[in-house]
Amino acid sequence: MTITPLMPVYPRSPVRPVRGEGVYLYGEQGEQYLDFASGIAVNLLGHGHPVLTKAIQDQAATLVHVSNLYGSPQGEAFAQRLVDLTFADTVFFTNSGVEAVECAIKTARRYHHHHGNPHKHKLITFRNAFHGRTMAAISATDQPKMIDGFAPLLAGFEVVEFDNLEAATAAVDENTAGFLLEPVQGEGGIRPASHEFIRGLRKLCDDNDLMLIFDEVQTGVARTGTLYVYEQYGITPDIMSSAKGIGGGFPMGACLATEKAAVGMGLGTHGTTYGGSPLAMAAGQAVFDVVANDEFLAHVRAMGDRLRGALEQMIPNHDHLFESVRGLGLMLGIKMKSDSRAFVTYLRDHGLLAVAAGDNVMRVLPPLVIEEAHITEFVERLSEAARKYEMPEAA
Repeated sequence: MTITPLMPVYPRSPVRPVRGEGVYLYGEQGEQYLDFASGIAVNLLGHGHPVLTKAIQDQAATLVHVSNLYGSPQGEAFAQRLVDLTFADTVFFTNSGVEAVECAIKTARRYHHHHGNPHKHKLITFRNAFHGRTMAAISATDQPKMIDGFAPLLAGFEVVEFDNLEAATAAVDENTAGFLLEPVQGEGGIRPASHEFIRGLRKLCDDNDLMLIFDEVQTGVARTGTLYVYEQYGITPDIMSSAKGIGGGFPMGACLATEKAAVGMGLGTHGTTYGGSPLAMAAGQAVFDVVANDEFLAHVRAMGDRLRGALEQMIPNHDHLFESVRGLGLMLGIKMKSDSRAFVTYLRDHGLLAVAAGDNVMRVLPPLVIEEAHITEFVERLSEAARKYEMPEAA
């Protein structure tokens, strides 16, 4: 037998963390890594944060799981908190980001079904998007690496150019249910949509009774310097998926919606076994206890500005390798002039963890609790690694 016990669907690196503390990870032999990947924007409080750790420990000793057949005082409390802090009127809790996206898709389609228009099922989505790995989520993108070998894809999605309002407008027809997009593409290369594009989509939805769905799985929960990035665009979506940082490392997600958008989501239309468990709710509440306040959000914005400024100051010293910095808050990307994946792999040998993305971009996604000393350490070590790096020869 040659297959590994862990199904070989990940190209796992030699980095093998066994312990974390703050913004650092430690390997089996005690190797230290400065973690500016954060589990791909998940560990927003870093590792071993006392507030999150205590909340999980206390809840695990009290009640881990029951069932959504019963009343959920824990879920009701966290849902109310999210409603109070966002545009939403109602929340469905999930176990992951892609489950939150699935719920969002169903909510949008069910809205039109409820109003007697079941033919309005098509969602307009955007090139280089990443919404997860379920069949619906991969059907909503055009990335070959995600869809190869999984045909036939699900019907009901049309992919057009990102940040192109003219293309989005032209795709609207009598079968359109709405738009599904990441306001800042993550996997696609840290690409923020323009304000004109987002506002144009909002107007299209308002004028045509369509649903605007934001996938804020990566951008949400303070990552960009506001609780959710839609706040920075001056509009609100109808439906939004949230996950990654919402549990600080505990697996959970949420689908948020307005009362109007969720009108079709009645008894029996959706469900989950584990979603919204007491343990997940404790984790979510603990994360929000730390991040959902003006002082913490101001810290994220300040650290984001400092990190971006330090990187922009460094780039001219290595302009053979780096091109520019883009992104919002502490969701940053360094556009490279060579293969970002090869460079991210190389950085691991220098004790730095980052994440590769499309368009030869290296994602820089540190824990939101970083301080200036961590930024200095990261940029100094990044600069040292860049000096020693030999770019792969072009094929």
